Amino acid sequence: MLLIPCPLCGARNESEFQAAGPARAPRPDQPGELDDAAWVDYLTVNHNPVGPVVEKWWHVRGCGMWFAVQRNTLTHEILAQGKHGA
Repeated sequence: MLLIPCPLCGARNESEFQAAGPARAPRPDQPGELDDAAWVDYLTVNHNPVGPVVEKWWHVRGCGMWFAVQRNTLTHEILAQGKHGA
């Protein structure tokens, strides 16, 4: 069982949450300067690194808050909690 630290509710069972995947890079500042290949990469390629990844989570069966945590994808250990509203 994975315990996920909700900023409002504390550590709760993973069954209360919906994972939204890795936090994405912000939209490019100058989108008109990107070529088609760069847009395809930004929009469709999911990077799946092994090790620490910042992920977005939604406490859907709790307080409803969106937040970020840093989780090791190899060990599932929660390493840090990011800012809420991620």
